[in-house]
Amino acid sequence: MKRVYLFICLGTIVFLAACESLVKVDYPTNQIGTTQVFEDVNTANAALAGIYEQLQRRSVTEGTSIYGPLLLGSYTDELDSYHFEQHILDIYTNQLIETNSIIKTCWDIVYMQIYYANSIIYGAENSTALSGPDKNRIKGEALLIRTLLYFYLQQMFGDIPYTTSLDYEYNRTIHKTEAPAVLEQLEADLREAVGLLEDDYRDAERIYPNRKVAQLLLARIYLTGHKYEQAGQMANEILQSSLYEFEDDINEVFHKSGRHILWQLKPQNSGDATKEATYYHFTGVAPSNIFTLTPDLVNSFADDDLRRQAWVAEVTVDENTWFRPYKYKIRMNNTTEYSVFSRLEEAYFIMAEALAKQNRVDEALPYLNATRVRAGLTALTSLSEADFIDELLAEKRREFFTEHCHRFFDLKRAGRLNDLSRVKPNWEEYKSVLPLPQSELLMNPNLYPQNSGY
Repeated sequence: MKRVYLFICLGTIVFLAACESLVKVDYPTNQIGTTQVFEDVNTANAALAGIYEQLQRRSVTEGTSIYGPLLLGSYTDELDSYHFEQHILDIYTNQLIETNSIIKTCWDIVYMQIYYANSIIYGAENSTALSGPDKNRIKGEALLIRTLLYFYLQQMFGDIPYTTSLDYEYNRTIHKTEAPAVLEQLEADLREAVGLLEDDYRDAERIYPNRKVAQLLLARIYLTGHKYEQAGQMANEILQSSLYEFEDDINEVFHKSGRHILWQLKPQNSGDATKEATYYHFTGVAPSNIFTLTPDLVNSFADDDLRRQAWVAEVTVDENTWFRPYKYKIRMNNTTEYSVFSRLEEAYFIMAEALAKQNRVDEALPYLNATRVRAGLTALTSLSEADFIDELLAEKRREFFTEHCHRFFDLKRAGRLNDLSRVKPNWEEYKSVLPLPQSELLMNPNLYPQNSGY
Protein backbone atom coordinates (compact mmCIF):
# COMPACT_ATOMS: atom_id res chain seq x y z
CA MET A 1 0.00 0.00 0.00
CA LYS A 2 1.48 3.32 -1.06
CA ARG A 3 2.26 5.95 1.49
CA VAL A 4 -0.73 8.26 2.03
CA TYR A 5 -0.45 11.81 3.28
CA LEU A 6 -3.10 12.35 5.90
CA PHE A 7 -4.73 15.66 6.60
CA ILE A 8 -7.41 16.54 9.10
CA CYS A 9 -9.30 19.66 10.03
CA LEU A 10 -8.21 21.96 12.80
CA GLY A 11 -11.54 23.01 14.31
CA THR A 12 -14.55 22.55 12.05
CA ILE A 13 -14.39 19.92 9.32
CA VAL A 14 -15.54 21.58 6.13
CA PHE A 15 -17.60 19.61 3.66
CA LEU A 16 -18.20 20.75 0.12
CA ALA A 17 -21.82 21.06 -0.94
CA ALA A 18 -21.38 18.08 -3.23
CA CYS A 19 -19.83 15.49 -0.93
CA GLU A 20 -17.45 13.00 -2.49
CA SER A 21 -17.69 9.30 -1.82
CA LEU A 22 -15.48 6.94 0.13
CA VAL A 23 -13.25 6.28 -2.84
CA LYS A 24 -12.90 9.88 -4.02
CA VAL A 25 -12.10 11.93 -0.95
CA ASP A 26 -11.02 15.55 -1.20
CA TYR A 27 -9.23 16.96 1.81
CA PRO A 28 -10.99 19.68 3.78
CA THR A 29 -10.21 23.28 2.99
CA ASN A 30 -8.93 24.21 6.47
CA GLN A 31 -6.20 21.69 7.15
CA ILE A 32 -2.85 20.98 8.69
CA GLY A 33 -0.88 17.78 8.71
CA THR A 34 -1.99 14.95 10.95
CA THR A 35 1.31 14.98 12.80
CA GLN A 36 0.82 18.62 13.72
CA VAL A 37 -2.77 18.09 14.84
CA PHE A 38 -1.85 15.31 17.25
CA GLU A 39 1.12 17.11 18.77
CA ASP A 40 -1.31 18.90 21.09
CA VAL A 41 -4.44 17.69 22.87
CA ASN A 42 -6.30 20.93 22.13
CA THR A 43 -5.87 20.66 18.37
CA ALA A 44 -6.65 16.95 18.52
CA ASN A 45 -9.86 17.74 20.42
CA ALA A 46 -10.68 20.42 17.86
CA ALA A 47 -10.37 17.89 15.06
CA LEU A 48 -12.62 15.48 16.95
CA ALA A 49 -15.13 18.30 17.56
CA GLY A 50 -15.46 18.65 13.79
CA ILE A 51 -17.02 15.20 13.57
CA TYR A 52 -19.52 16.01 16.31
CA GLU A 53 -20.49 19.16 14.44
CA GLN A 54 -21.19 17.08 11.35
CA LEU A 55 -23.27 14.59 13.33
CA GLN A 56 -25.43 17.54 14.34
CA ARG A 57 -25.41 19.40 11.03
CA ARG A 58 -25.63 16.85 8.20
CA SER A 59 -25.58 13.15 8.97
CA VAL A 60 -27.65 10.00 9.26
CA THR A 61 -27.61 10.67 13.02
CA GLU A 62 -28.98 14.24 12.87
CA GLY A 63 -32.55 14.43 14.21
CA THR A 64 -34.25 15.84 11.09
CA SER A 65 -31.87 14.61 8.41
CA ILE A 66 -33.38 13.43 5.14
CA TYR A 67 -30.39 11.08 5.02
CA GLY A 68 -31.45 9.28 8.23
CA PRO A 69 -34.49 9.84 10.47
CA LEU A 70 -36.67 11.50 7.82
CA LEU A 71 -35.63 8.98 5.17
CA LEU A 72 -36.36 5.90 7.25
CA GLY A 73 -39.26 7.46 9.14
CA SER A 74 -41.13 8.12 5.89
CA TYR A 75 -39.90 4.86 4.36
CA THR A 76 -41.66 3.01 7.20
CA ASP A 77 -44.86 4.02 8.98
CA GLU A 78 -43.89 7.00 11.13
CA LEU A 79 -44.05 9.97 8.77
CA ASP A 80 -46.16 11.23 5.88
CA SER A 81 -44.29 13.38 3.38
CA TYR A 82 -45.57 16.64 1.89
CA HIS A 83 -42.31 17.43 0.15
CA PHE A 84 -42.21 18.62 -3.44
CA GLU A 85 -38.96 16.87 -4.44
CA GLN A 86 -39.61 13.67 -6.38
CA HIS A 87 -36.61 11.78 -4.98
CA ILE A 88 -37.95 12.38 -1.47
CA LEU A 89 -41.47 11.32 -2.46
CA ASP A 90 -40.03 8.17 -4.03
CA ILE A 91 -38.60 7.25 -0.63
CA TYR A 92 -41.96 7.87 1.04
CA THR A 93 -43.82 5.76 -1.53
CA ASN A 94 -41.22 2.95 -1.41
CA GLN A 95 -40.34 3.44 -5.08
CA LEU A 96 -36.59 3.79 -4.80
CA ILE A 97 -34.27 3.36 -7.74
CA GLU A 98 -30.47 3.22 -7.79
CA THR A 99 -30.18 6.75 -9.19
CA ASN A 100 -32.07 8.38 -6.31
CA SER A 101 -30.03 11.44 -5.32
CA ILE A 102 -30.93 11.19 -1.62
CA ILE A 103 -29.56 7.66 -1.42
CA LYS A 104 -26.41 8.72 -3.25
CA THR A 105 -25.80 11.68 -0.93
CA CYS A 106 -26.53 9.61 2.15
CA TRP A 107 -23.88 7.08 1.09
CA ASP A 108 -21.37 9.84 0.37
CA ILE A 109 -21.91 11.66 3.65
CA VAL A 110 -21.52 8.55 5.77
CA TYR A 111 -18.34 7.41 4.05
CA MET A 112 -16.88 10.91 4.20
CA GLN A 113 -17.45 10.95 7.96
CA ILE A 114 -16.04 7.43 8.27
CA TYR A 115 -12.93 8.66 6.46
CA TYR A 116 -12.46 11.45 8.98
CA ALA A 117 -12.99 9.07 11.87
CA ASN A 118 -10.33 6.80 10.38
CA SER A 119 -8.00 9.79 10.11
CA ILE A 120 -8.43 10.63 13.79
CA ILE A 121 -7.94 7.01 14.82
CA TYR A 122 -4.73 6.88 12.80
CA GLY A 123 -3.52 10.18 14.22
CA ALA A 124 -4.22 9.17 17.82
CA GLU A 125 -2.58 5.75 17.42
CA ASN A 126 0.58 7.20 15.94
CA SER A 127 0.94 10.28 18.12
CA THR A 128 4.11 10.49 20.18
CA ALA A 129 3.03 13.69 21.94
CA LEU A 130 -0.38 12.88 23.43
CA SER A 131 -0.61 11.33 26.88
CA GLY A 132 -1.87 7.76 27.17
CA PRO A 133 -5.29 8.75 28.58
CA ASP A 134 -5.80 11.39 25.87
CA LYS A 135 -4.86 8.97 23.11
CA ASN A 136 -7.28 6.38 24.51
CA ARG A 137 -10.15 8.83 24.80
CA ILE A 138 -9.71 10.35 21.35
CA LYS A 139 -9.33 6.98 19.67
CA GLY A 140 -12.24 5.54 21.68
CA GLU A 141 -14.61 8.33 20.71
CA ALA A 142 -13.62 8.12 17.04
CA LEU A 143 -14.08 4.34 17.09
CA LEU A 144 -17.53 4.75 18.59
CA ILE A 145 -18.56 7.31 15.99
CA ARG A 146 -17.20 5.19 13.14
CA THR A 147 -19.07 2.14 14.42
CA LEU A 148 -22.29 4.11 14.74
CA LEU A 149 -21.99 5.31 11.15
CA TYR A 150 -21.19 1.83 9.85
CA PHE A 151 -24.15 0.39 11.76
CA TYR A 152 -26.58 2.81 10.13
CA LEU A 153 -25.08 2.12 6.72
CA GLN A 154 -25.21 -1.66 7.16
CA GLN A 155 -28.81 -1.63 8.34
CA MET A 156 -29.82 0.52 5.39
CA PHE A 157 -27.85 -1.18 2.60
CA GLY A 158 -27.02 -4.70 3.82
CA ASP A 159 -23.62 -5.85 2.51
CA ILE A 160 -21.31 -2.80 2.43
CA PRO A 161 -17.61 -1.98 2.08
CA TYR A 162 -15.91 -1.95 5.48
CA THR A 163 -12.55 -0.23 5.55
CA THR A 164 -10.22 1.31 8.07
CA SER A 165 -7.82 2.43 5.36
CA LEU A 166 -7.03 5.94 4.17
CA ASP A 167 -5.42 4.68 0.96
CA TYR A 168 -7.24 5.91 -2.14
CA GLU A 169 -6.04 3.11 -4.42
CA TYR A 170 -7.17 0.48 -1.94
CA ASN A 171 -10.54 2.03 -1.19
CA ARG A 172 -11.53 2.66 -4.80
CA THR A 173 -11.48 -1.06 -5.61
CA ILE A 174 -12.74 -2.45 -2.32
CA HIS A 175 -15.26 -5.29 -2.25
CA LYS A 176 -18.39 -5.45 -0.09
CA THR A 177 -18.32 -7.28 3.23
CA GLU A 178 -21.30 -9.50 3.98
CA ALA A 179 -23.67 -8.10 6.58
CA PRO A 180 -23.00 -10.72 9.32
CA ALA A 181 -19.26 -10.14 9.01
CA VAL A 182 -19.78 -6.37 9.22
CA LEU A 183 -21.72 -6.79 12.46
CA GLU A 184 -18.99 -9.03 13.87
CA GLN A 185 -16.39 -6.40 13.05
CA LEU A 186 -18.50 -3.66 14.63
CA GLU A 187 -18.77 -5.74 17.79
CA ALA A 188 -14.98 -6.00 17.91
CA ASP A 189 -14.57 -2.27 17.30
CA LEU A 190 -16.99 -1.40 20.07
CA ARG A 191 -15.39 -3.78 22.54
CA GLU A 192 -12.15 -1.94 21.87
CA ALA A 193 -13.89 1.43 22.32
CA VAL A 194 -15.40 0.26 25.62
CA GLY A 195 -11.90 -0.60 26.82
CA LEU A 196 -10.53 2.79 25.81
CA LEU A 197 -13.28 5.07 27.15
CA GLU A 198 -14.11 5.99 30.74
CA ASP A 199 -17.49 6.22 32.46
CA ASP A 200 -16.85 9.80 33.50
CA TYR A 201 -18.14 12.38 31.03
CA ARG A 202 -15.67 14.96 29.77
CA ASP A 203 -18.48 17.54 29.79
CA ALA A 204 -21.18 17.80 32.46
CA GLU A 205 -23.87 18.31 29.80
CA ARG A 206 -23.11 14.87 28.31
CA ILE A 207 -22.50 16.27 24.83
CA TYR A 208 -19.64 13.81 24.25
CA PRO A 209 -20.14 10.04 24.54
CA ASN A 210 -18.63 8.00 27.34
CA ARG A 211 -18.08 4.26 27.87
CA LYS A 212 -21.77 3.67 28.59
CA VAL A 213 -22.77 5.09 25.21
CA ALA A 214 -20.41 2.59 23.58
CA GLN A 215 -21.91 -0.20 25.70
CA LEU A 216 -25.44 0.81 24.68
CA LEU A 217 -24.55 0.65 20.99
CA LEU A 218 -22.78 -2.67 21.57
CA ALA A 219 -25.92 -4.01 23.26
CA ARG A 220 -27.97 -2.95 20.24
CA ILE A 221 -25.58 -4.66 17.84
CA TYR A 222 -25.62 -7.82 19.96
CA LEU A 223 -29.41 -7.72 19.79
CA THR A 224 -29.28 -7.25 16.01
CA GLY A 225 -27.08 -10.34 15.80
CA HIS A 226 -29.52 -12.28 18.04
CA LYS A 227 -26.91 -12.60 20.78
CA TYR A 228 -29.47 -12.13 23.49
CA GLU A 229 -27.43 -13.09 26.54
CA GLN A 230 -24.63 -10.69 25.61
CA ALA A 231 -27.16 -7.94 24.81
CA GLY A 232 -28.78 -8.32 28.21
CA GLN A 233 -25.45 -8.30 30.01
CA MET A 234 -24.37 -5.13 28.27
CA ALA A 235 -27.71 -3.39 28.88
CA ASN A 236 -27.47 -4.34 32.55
CA GLU A 237 -24.08 -2.59 32.78
CA ILE A 238 -25.91 0.63 31.97
CA LEU A 239 -28.98 0.00 34.10
CA GLN A 240 -26.81 -0.67 37.14
CA SER A 241 -24.74 2.50 36.71
CA SER A 242 -25.13 5.23 39.32
CA LEU A 243 -24.75 7.79 36.52
CA TYR A 244 -28.34 7.31 35.38
CA GLU A 245 -31.85 7.42 36.76
CA PHE A 246 -35.14 6.62 35.07
CA GLU A 247 -37.09 9.82 34.42
CA ASP A 248 -40.62 9.48 35.86
CA ASP A 249 -42.01 12.76 34.49
CA ILE A 250 -43.10 12.55 30.85
CA ASN A 251 -42.60 16.32 30.50
CA GLU A 252 -38.92 16.13 31.48
CA VAL A 253 -37.75 13.46 29.04
CA PHE A 254 -36.34 15.93 26.50
CA HIS A 255 -34.86 18.43 28.93
CA LYS A 256 -31.10 18.51 28.72
CA SER A 257 -30.45 18.13 32.46
CA GLY A 258 -32.06 14.70 32.79
CA ARG A 259 -30.03 11.94 34.44
CA HIS A 260 -31.63 9.45 32.05
CA ILE A 261 -29.68 10.97 29.14
CA LEU A 262 -26.57 9.12 27.97
CA TRP A 263 -25.62 11.39 25.06
CA GLN A 264 -27.08 14.51 23.49
CA LEU A 265 -26.08 16.91 20.72
CA LYS A 266 -25.83 20.59 21.58
CA PRO A 267 -27.23 23.23 19.17
CA GLN A 268 -24.50 25.09 17.34
CA ASN A 269 -25.12 28.48 18.95
CA SER A 270 -26.22 29.45 22.44
CA GLY A 271 -29.99 29.91 22.52
CA ASP A 272 -30.60 28.03 19.27
CA ALA A 273 -33.55 25.67 19.15
CA THR A 274 -33.01 22.02 18.42
CA LYS A 275 -33.56 21.14 14.79
CA GLU A 276 -36.48 18.95 15.83
CA ALA A 277 -38.28 21.89 17.48
CA THR A 278 -37.86 24.05 14.38
CA TYR A 279 -38.28 21.64 11.49
CA TYR A 280 -41.55 19.98 12.47
CA HIS A 281 -43.27 23.19 13.53
CA PHE A 282 -46.22 24.51 11.56
CA THR A 283 -49.53 26.00 12.65
CA GLY A 284 -52.47 27.63 10.92
CA VAL A 285 -51.46 26.47 7.44
CA ALA A 286 -51.34 23.17 5.63
CA PRO A 287 -47.94 21.41 5.82
CA SER A 288 -45.55 22.18 2.97
CA ASN A 289 -42.11 20.66 2.33
CA ILE A 290 -42.41 18.93 5.65
CA PHE A 291 -43.17 15.58 7.26
CA THR A 292 -46.05 14.86 9.61
CA LEU A 293 -46.89 11.92 11.84
CA THR A 294 -48.94 9.22 10.13
CA PRO A 295 -52.53 8.75 11.33
CA ASP A 296 -51.64 5.08 11.85
CA LEU A 297 -48.98 6.07 14.39
CA VAL A 298 -51.20 8.60 16.13
CA ASN A 299 -54.07 6.12 16.33
CA SER A 300 -51.78 3.59 18.03
CA PHE A 301 -51.87 5.70 21.21
CA ALA A 302 -54.58 5.10 23.77
CA ASP A 303 -56.63 8.20 24.58
CA ASP A 304 -55.14 8.36 28.06
CA ASP A 305 -51.54 7.87 26.95
CA LEU A 306 -49.65 10.89 28.29
CA ARG A 307 -47.24 10.76 25.34
CA ARG A 308 -50.14 11.42 22.98
CA GLN A 309 -50.93 14.52 24.98
CA ALA A 310 -47.38 15.77 25.57
CA TRP A 311 -45.42 14.65 22.50
CA VAL A 312 -47.95 15.03 19.65
CA ALA A 313 -49.38 18.36 18.46
CA GLU A 314 -52.57 18.56 16.42
CA VAL A 315 -52.98 21.16 13.66
CA THR A 316 -56.38 21.72 12.04
CA VAL A 317 -56.82 23.93 8.97
CA ASP A 318 -60.11 24.16 7.02
CA GLU A 319 -61.41 20.95 8.61
CA ASN A 320 -58.22 19.06 7.73
CA THR A 321 -56.12 17.75 10.61
CA TRP A 322 -52.44 16.87 10.71
CA PHE A 323 -50.20 15.76 13.55
CA ARG A 324 -46.64 16.83 14.20
CA PRO A 325 -43.96 15.63 16.62
CA TYR A 326 -43.83 17.83 19.69
CA LYS A 327 -41.12 16.26 21.79
CA TYR A 328 -38.99 19.40 21.52
CA LYS A 329 -40.91 22.60 22.20
CA ILE A 330 -38.58 25.59 22.58
CA ARG A 331 -38.07 27.51 19.32
CA MET A 332 -36.57 30.75 20.66
CA ASN A 333 -34.08 31.52 23.43
CA ASN A 334 -33.61 27.84 24.10
CA THR A 335 -31.84 27.07 27.36
CA THR A 336 -33.42 23.73 28.28
CA GLU A 337 -33.32 21.39 25.26
CA TYR A 338 -30.55 19.59 23.40
CA SER A 339 -31.14 16.84 20.83
CA VAL A 340 -31.13 13.60 22.80
CA PHE A 341 -29.39 10.80 20.92
CA SER A 342 -29.15 8.07 23.57
CA ARG A 343 -31.35 7.72 26.64
CA LEU A 344 -31.77 5.16 29.38
CA GLU A 345 -35.12 3.95 28.09
CA GLU A 346 -33.37 2.21 25.20
CA ALA A 347 -31.46 0.05 27.66
CA TYR A 348 -34.82 -0.91 29.23
CA PHE A 349 -36.15 -2.04 25.85
CA ILE A 350 -32.97 -3.94 25.00
CA MET A 351 -33.12 -5.74 28.33
CA ALA A 352 -36.81 -6.53 27.82
CA GLU A 353 -36.23 -8.00 24.36
CA ALA A 354 -33.10 -9.91 25.38
CA LEU A 355 -34.87 -11.55 28.32
CA ALA A 356 -38.00 -12.37 26.32
CA LYS A 357 -35.91 -14.03 23.62
CA GLN A 358 -34.40 -16.24 26.34
CA ASN A 359 -37.89 -17.40 27.41
CA ARG A 360 -37.80 -15.13 30.47
CA VAL A 361 -40.90 -13.06 29.73
CA ASP A 362 -41.88 -12.61 33.39
CA GLU A 363 -38.48 -11.09 34.11
CA ALA A 364 -38.77 -8.92 31.01
CA LEU A 365 -42.15 -7.39 31.86
CA PRO A 366 -40.92 -4.74 34.33
CA TYR A 367 -38.55 -3.34 31.71
CA LEU A 368 -41.33 -3.07 29.14
CA ASN A 369 -43.79 -1.67 31.66
CA ALA A 370 -41.53 1.16 32.83
CA THR A 371 -42.39 3.51 29.94
CA ARG A 372 -46.03 2.36 29.88
CA VAL A 373 -46.55 3.23 33.53
CA ARG A 374 -44.81 6.58 33.07
CA ALA A 375 -47.24 7.27 30.22
CA GLY A 376 -50.21 6.58 32.50
CA LEU A 377 -51.02 3.14 31.08
CA THR A 378 -51.71 -0.08 32.92
CA ALA A 379 -48.81 -2.50 33.37
CA LEU A 380 -48.95 -5.61 31.21
CA THR A 381 -49.03 -9.09 32.74
CA SER A 382 -48.82 -12.74 31.66
CA LEU A 383 -47.88 -12.60 27.97
CA SER A 384 -46.57 -15.28 25.66
CA GLU A 385 -43.21 -14.57 24.02
CA ALA A 386 -44.88 -13.78 20.68
CA ASP A 387 -47.42 -11.44 22.27
CA PHE A 388 -44.67 -9.82 24.31
CA ILE A 389 -42.64 -9.01 21.19
CA ASP A 390 -45.77 -7.58 19.54
CA GLU A 391 -46.33 -5.34 22.54
CA LEU A 392 -42.66 -4.38 22.70
CA LEU A 393 -42.62 -3.25 19.06
CA ALA A 394 -45.83 -1.27 19.57
CA GLU A 395 -44.65 0.31 22.81
CA LYS A 396 -41.24 1.21 21.44
CA ARG A 397 -42.90 2.82 18.42
CA ARG A 398 -44.92 5.05 20.74
CA GLU A 399 -41.89 5.85 22.89
CA PHE A 400 -39.22 6.49 20.24
CA PHE A 401 -41.15 7.82 17.23
CA THR A 402 -39.01 10.14 15.07
CA GLU A 403 -35.92 9.39 17.15
CA HIS A 404 -32.95 8.25 15.10
CA CYS A 405 -34.51 5.48 12.99
CA HIS A 406 -35.50 3.14 15.82
CA ARG A 407 -38.66 2.00 14.03
CA PHE A 408 -36.86 0.78 10.90
CA PHE A 409 -34.14 -0.93 12.92
CA ASP A 410 -36.66 -2.60 15.24
CA LEU A 411 -38.88 -3.95 12.48
CA LYS A 412 -35.86 -5.18 10.54
CA ARG A 413 -34.32 -6.92 13.55
CA ALA A 414 -37.64 -8.62 14.32
CA GLY A 415 -38.11 -9.74 10.70
CA ARG A 416 -41.28 -7.65 10.59
CA LEU A 417 -40.65 -5.07 7.89
CA ASN A 418 -43.27 -6.81 5.76
CA ASP A 419 -45.83 -5.60 8.30
CA LEU A 420 -45.51 -2.29 6.47
CA SER A 421 -47.57 -3.68 3.58
CA ARG A 422 -50.64 -3.00 5.73
CA VAL A 423 -50.18 0.77 5.33
CA LYS A 424 -47.61 1.07 2.51
CA PRO A 425 -49.13 -0.01 -0.83
CA ASN A 426 -45.81 -0.30 -2.67
CA TRP A 427 -44.00 -2.29 -0.01
CA GLU A 428 -42.23 -5.46 -1.17
CA GLU A 429 -39.96 -7.76 0.81
CA TYR A 430 -36.77 -6.91 -1.08
CA LYS A 431 -37.10 -3.29 0.05
CA SER A 432 -35.75 -4.21 3.49
CA VAL A 433 -32.48 -2.86 2.09
CA LEU A 434 -31.99 0.23 -0.05
CA PRO A 435 -30.38 0.14 -3.50
CA LEU A 436 -26.66 0.74 -3.75
CA PRO A 437 -26.05 4.05 -5.57
CA GLN A 438 -25.57 3.46 -9.28
CA SER A 439 -22.65 5.90 -9.41
CA GLU A 440 -20.75 3.83 -6.84
CA LEU A 441 -21.30 0.63 -8.82
CA LEU A 442 -20.03 2.30 -11.99
CA MET A 443 -17.01 3.71 -10.19
CA ASN A 444 -16.15 0.42 -8.49
CA PRO A 445 -17.44 -2.73 -10.22
CA ASN A 446 -16.29 -4.77 -7.20
CA LEU A 447 -19.41 -3.51 -5.42
CA TYR A 448 -21.61 -5.58 -7.72
CA PRO A 449 -24.07 -7.23 -7.55
CA GLN A 450 -26.71 -4.61 -6.91
CA ASN A 451 -29.07 -5.44 -4.04
CA SER A 452 -31.71 -7.88 -5.20
CA GLY A 453 -34.85 -6.38 -6.70
CA TYR A 454 -33.29 -3.10 -7.88
